[in-house]
Amino acid sequence: MIEEKIMSSVTIRNVTKAFGTNLILSQFDEQFKDGEFVTLLGPSGCGKTTMLRMIAGFEKPTSGEIYIDETLVSSDKVFMPPEKRGVGMVFQSYAVWPHMDVFDNVAYPLSIAKVDKATIEKKVAHVLDIVHLSQYAKRYPNQLSGGQQQRVALARALVAEPKLLLLDEPLSNLDAKLRESMRFEIKEIQRNLGITVVYVTHDQTEAMAMSDRVFLINRGIVQQKGSPEEIYRQPVNQFVADFLGKVDFLKGVAEDNVISLTGTDVMLPYAGDKKGAVEVAVRPENITMSKGEEGIQGTVTAGYYLGDTSDYRVAVGGISFRVIAAGNAFGEFKPGDKVSLKLSNFIVYDDDGSLKEQLKIQT
Repeated sequence: MIEEKIMSSVTIRNVTKAFGTNLILSQFDEQFKDGEFVTLLGPSGCGKTTMLRMIAGFEKPTSGEIYIDETLVSSDKVFMPPEKRGVGMVFQSYAVWPHMDVFDNVAYPLSIAKVDKATIEKKVAHVLDIVHLSQYAKRYPNQLSGGQQQRVALARALVAEPKLLLLDEPLSNLDAKLRESMRFEIKEIQRNLGITVVYVTHDQTEAMAMSDRVFLINRGIVQQKGSPEEIYRQPVNQFVADFLGKVDFLKGVAEDNVISLTGTDVMLPYAGDKKGAVEVAVRPENITMSKGEEGIQGTVTAGYYLGDTSDYRVAVGGISFRVIAAGNAFGEFKPGDKVSLKLSNFIVYDDDGSLKEQLKIQT
């Protein structure tokens, strides 16, 4: 049964994928561990779905090897078809059969495998309970909400007790509130079953909320891998800092333990090893704004009330800072107010002209 916690690892060795002269993925080399929730994150066209499809067996690598547990499933000489890999996959589209009720949709993989009726009934009932759809077993897809249809697709992938679950942007067709609730449902199912999950998304919030590790990919190359906290707090380059969360990049010059921000008289204390022209990455939630006189002096130019937060723009000399404050602070600051800013944290990169190149994304 599923509750026995079938798990699996995935080992990817120097996998490259090209379509003709178009290089999609370059030298992907990593192991996804038993029971791990891994997210492949990146902009459209970066290669994340291609990697997922190669694990599933829908695409062949141009070079390199893929193992599921200790079994070689893809290489120059070996190719195991998808149905032999013990993999469950959930696609962006629900892909549920409109002429079948929920029970029959979920039972389909077992039916075509000619599993006996009693076993089918037991397994389907169990997996419908896991995804909270037991009471909808006799309903048809057109009688279900989008979130319920996506849970049907998830149940169908789980019912055959796959060693590995692959999810390709499964929430992108749902509205914002459903997406948020489904994130936690999928994570809870994964945690309870102990199953290994490889999840593809371009939504950084999904990646942050659900993952044990995130692989952030741009133009076929892994830019950074690590826990959500690691890559958010310690982004290795400007692309990573920009893709995960909100950030402003400010030009400056680093020398004598300070950074002089270009266009202002602001001097930031700096004990790092960068010298000369730099880019300073500042996240708006790391700025505290007050009406005191200590700190960086500026003028509020705009404020936006977002309910749980307030989003401000503050002019300091020739540059603008974005400041995220609590929603209940909105009435305290108005355009034209003189304010003081304090930076609790910032990240410094060499200003070597790479920022513009890094931030290019494929469409």
